Amino acid sequence: MIQNVVVTGKSGAGKQPRIDVLISELGLTQVSTGNIFRHFLSLYKKLNTGLDLESIWDSAKSEFISDEAISNLLKPFCDEKNVDVSESVLGAKATRFVDAGLFVPDSITNALFKAEFIKNNSRNMILDGYPRTVDQSAFLLNLCKENGVKIDFIMLVDNEDEAIIKRTTGRRICRQCGKVFHIEFKPPRDGKFCTSCGDEVIQRSDDTVEKIRTRLNEFQNKTLGAIDVLLSSGVRQVVVPGNLPVFTDEAVKESVMTKITEFLG
Repeated sequence: MIQNVVVTGKSGAGKQPRIDVLISELGLTQVSTGNIFRHFLSLYKKLNTGLDLESIWDSAKSEFISDEAISNLLKPFCDEKNVDVSESVLGAKATRFVDAGLFVPDSITNALFKAEFIKNNSRNMILDGYPRTVDQSAFLLNLCKENGVKIDFIMLVDNEDEAIIKRTTGRRICRQCGKVFHIEFKPPRDGKFCTSCGDEVIQRSDDTVEKIRTRLNEFQNKTLGAIDVLLSSGVRQVVVPGNLPVFTDEAVKESVMTKITEFLG
């Protein structure tokens, strides 16, 4: 009966293990903005157009040229590689910002998200990493209204900053399958190998104390405002603990489902 859930919390709060519970217990599909961006960026890269992406940017107007004009530029490459033209246009726009090291504006992030949202029939999703700004929240609410669906609740994974720093600096991720470990709480095999696929685990380059604190500040300054927009529209929120006395899959499952069962009544 649940249509869509937004999962939010500070970076490193422990969202993924809780999302895994929602997937297994409620049958929902995780939709991550990180994965969405990787999809569109790799899709455009696959075309290997060799185009100077500044050619699709109208610097005088500070906006892209028309989608029709961009489509005409990309269509021969899309036909050759059997790639959807409309998705390629979005990929080209996102790539233009990312390759230039520029902040991707909400208008582009919203467009990428909408494409994925519609692809998933606008329901049965766990929204991970979206919305992160006030404008993204407003866009999401309008998108739900247009498609006759709703956000059933926000699941906020709550954790203290210092606990997050300790947890995140000890995090290790499998290069092959993406399984997440922790050198203390959930160690990989022999300290460096994935227990699922056997590949070597690595530490992400942005899992440093300085970068973690930057992400924590971003949550405080941006994401809390996005959550407030959803709450003010009537979307309810359930808070689950991100720090447990004993960190096991069963303990995480119990902590999440107990809160959700109480919340939904």
